[in-house]
Amino acid sequence: MGARLRWALACLLLALAGQAAGQTPAAGSAPDCSGAHRIRLRTPVALEPSERAALRALGPLRVTSVNAPPLSRYDAPRAAYAGVATDLLCFIAGQLGLRVEFVPALELTVPQKIQRVQEGQLDVFVPLSYTPERDRQGLFSVPFHESHYAVVARKGARLPIEHTVDLANHRVGLVGGVALLPLLQGIVPQERLRVFEQTVGPDGLFAALRQGDIDLAVFNHDFFIEERYRQEWFDLEVVHRLREFPREYRFYFSRSPRHERIVAAFDRYLAAADVSESLAAHEQGERQLIDRYVAQRSRSLLLQAAVVVTAVLALAAYATLRRHQRLVRELDDSRRQGLEQQRQLQQANQELERRSQTDGLTGLANRRHFDQVLAREHARQLRTGAPLSLLLLDVDHFKEVNDRLGHSMGDDYLRALARTLSTHAARATDLAARYGGEEFACLLPDTDSPQAAALAERIRAGVAQLDLPSGRGDGTPLTVSIGVATLVDGRHGAERLVEEADAQLYAAKHAGRNCVRAAVLA
Repeated sequence: MGARLRWALACLLLALAGQAAGQTPAAGSAPDCSGAHRIRLRTPVALEPSERAALRALGPLRVTSVNAPPLSRYDAPRAAYAGVATDLLCFIAGQLGLRVEFVPALELTVPQKIQRVQEGQLDVFVPLSYTPERDRQGLFSVPFHESHYAVVARKGARLPIEHTVDLANHRVGLVGGVALLPLLQGIVPQERLRVFEQTVGPDGLFAALRQGDIDLAVFNHDFFIEERYRQEWFDLEVVHRLREFPREYRFYFSRSPRHERIVAAFDRYLAAADVSESLAAHEQGERQLIDRYVAQRSRSLLLQAAVVVTAVLALAAYATLRRHQRLVRELDDSRRQGLEQQRQLQQANQELERRSQTDGLTGLANRRHFDQVLAREHARQLRTGAPLSLLLLDVDHFKEVNDRLGHSMGDDYLRALARTLSTHAARATDLAARYGGEEFACLLPDTDSPQAAALAERIRAGVAQLDLPSGRGDGTPLTVSIGVATLVDGRHGAERLVEEADAQLYAAKHAGRNCVRAAVLA
């Protein structure tokens, strides 16, 4: 019995030592899935029953995250993460029948958490932006949120930052493990670049900035805005946004055949997911600031009223009561005004964003928005190998319409053509844009060459059926010529896809107009 007891004690000590050394992540807990209902699907996602059954049979996903509001925020009282990423994870896991466990691992830094995923000790890290090195050591889903880095300084510092290279002249800080670190190491001298393990706290990035230990902090713009309201860092401000380095945030899985199946299913839901309601719900830093301000003001006013009542209760009880009632009404009015101003500001921002992406004449996407979507879809094509098609459309003899019928009639024609394009390129993933003048473009992800040519033919026939007078005086209707280019495989750039579509448009013009010409880039 003595030998057995000594053996049991030795096993127990070894187990405790392994746990203390951090060899095994902390036990998981259920995520806060109360916000999963905020996720909407723009288009239905169909899965075979056998595929759902296979996914349900898999073990639970061990997930870890980082404080990055509004995408992810650790709620200490509830010991759970909440945010857009959690809403998405819970929604998709619920659709697939997957079980999810969160491992907060608060003692670990971001690079350590990423390493745990890459080594297979954890299954998923979220949110994480793409880098080729991370992609080689794990599996990325498609992106679900896009943001930029911001350069943050003390208010009134007046530092001349107009380009990324200007950072080399200042003491710069950032959090370790971010994707931008290798780039800044090539720009900012080593003695001026300081890497922090945490964002907040006495030894954090922003404490150093406020104390003057560094001149600038480079941090995700959306995350900073939320933390600025939450921490009341009103002595800090964004002085520049690094728009040339957009970051797309994704789910990051350890590499395994099991996770390849899960990522493929996740991608189908992420491609159709609308997270706008979740994003609006979790961008709550400004709302919480207003609530704190109203609460503080309410307490101050009530205290003043109590002092007045105590001082003059015997002589002016009635007057004090009336004054208290008036103050309460003013407080309610002030709160309502604050909420109304917030609502109007949100509406104005949404309208500005919409106008910045829309052509004012036709209501289609403008050239700037088209270029952004083309770059994103081209990157996705290189990653997935799915075909990507582009239609370039030009109105035949449009100058004669303007010369004979007037520019006002020409504008009416362009609007009619835009409606025809929107009718035919109607999938959620399709993008119809005014490319310039009387030239239009249609970007068609996951569309091969025969499908794209057939759609172009329907558009050409649809324009002819409008029976708009061409302005040539011979009774012929207005027509269009269309060039089609499809990228199937290989490493052709997005510019090459546009060049080939333009070449096919040129060929259609020389073939007599009112026709379609197509080519494949393989």
